[in-house]
Amino acid sequence: MTIFAQNAVFGLLIGGLYGLAAVGLSLVFGVLKMLNVAHGELIMLGGYTGFWLFTLWGVDPFIAVLPSALALFGAGVVLYQALFRRLIYASDETKLKNSILIGFGLTLVLQTLAILAWTADERAITTPYAGGVVPIGGVVVPLLRAGALGAAFLVLGGLHLFLHRTLPGKAIRATAEDVEAASLVGIPVPKIFLTSFGLGSALAGVAGTLVGMTDAISPAIGLSWTLKALIVVVLGGMGSVVGTFVAGLFLGVAESMSGFVLGNAYREVMGLVLFLLVLLLRPQGLFGSG
Repeated sequence: MTIFAQNAVFGLLIGGLYGLAAVGLSLVFGVLKMLNVAHGELIMLGGYTGFWLFTLWGVDPFIAVLPSALALFGAGVVLYQALFRRLIYASDETKLKNSILIGFGLTLVLQTLAILAWTADERAITTPYAGGVVPIGGVVVPLLRAGALGAAFLVLGGLHLFLHRTLPGKAIRATAEDVEAASLVGIPVPKIFLTSFGLGSALAGVAGTLVGMTDAISPAIGLSWTLKALIVVVLGGMGSVVGTFVAGLFLGVAESMSGFVLGNAYREVMGLVLFLLVLLLRPQGLFGSG
């Protein structure tokens, strides 16, 4: 039982990052009805932001999540204005198709620029407390991953309060529900779209910094994180922020347990199997509405 508990704990710790990485993608899709498949590259940029803040100025990565979020918010605003803004008045089908095409092109550009700037070498944020662990019963909890999970919960809690307790957050939710009705009651829909895209990018920046603490970062990690985020979003339900985060935890545990029972070669397969099962049996996701 101890071994199963240990793997479940590792799954939860990894799943927290899955959920946080996917929340930004889910938010953008829920509000703008656009699928930014370059989301993984934004996570990659967030990882490099945290890495260079730590390497050059010694900024602790848990503190670096704030400047990383701000930097990626700004990058998201620029990318939205330059590439995605022209799609806001198109039909939902056109927005989805064209945003995917734009995202693929952006993926290639950002990955190439990252290689030119930082080479293809893998890097990681190595803090003095990176190897610390806390034994709880018969389970060993790595301090770094536990801290990353705690930070993910704090970010999700802050996002939830923002969306439900502030006027801008309520405007974002209203726009996600019905764009035309939101516009009729005076909500500045174009500004809400811009803010939502920037916020989704900021969440990617936070996730990237936390990924840099717990895993290696390189220009090539974007695609794998985009695919992971897409799986989590489909599991949780398109546009469901809380459902997406819970689905990330679920996917992390499922991968960890399948790796223990079936072997590490089946970890990634489990995510794809769950993805297909949800699409076949519950297309709206585990926590989405019909």
